[in-house]
Amino acid sequence: MAKLLIVDDEIDVREFAANFFRKRKLETTIAGSGEEAIEKIRQDKPDVVLLDIRMGGMSGIQTLEEIKKIDSSIKVIMVTGTKPEENEAYQKCLSLGATNYVHKPLKLEELEQVVMNVLNKEKTT
Repeated sequence: MAKLLIVDDEIDVREFAANFFRKRKLETTIAGSGEEAIEKIRQDKPDVVLLDIRMGGMSGIQTLEEIKKIDSSIKVIMVTGTKPEENEAYQKCLSLGATNYVHKPLKLEELEQVVMNVLNKEKTT
């Protein structure tokens, strides 16, 4: 079973997304900070991480850097409230190895499509 880690400092967002993916039979865990995400990644080795860019403490970009140091094969989808094309964070995340982007407010159909596409690509490689 594929493993998904959802990292967001907003409890409503991470619980909402986690429940959505659990209903789709993905093994889903959550983290409320970058620091917590790093611990969970070391323990659980998820296949995909859904990672908020803007969080208190360790930012999503810093967390992405740490994830890639731990295991460069983990796929990371960044979640942002701004359009990535208007933000230098977009290029920074791509250069660090982010797989894709989704925008808040989260649209379940888009979120599911992006996550499942990443998981399906992983199965074929």
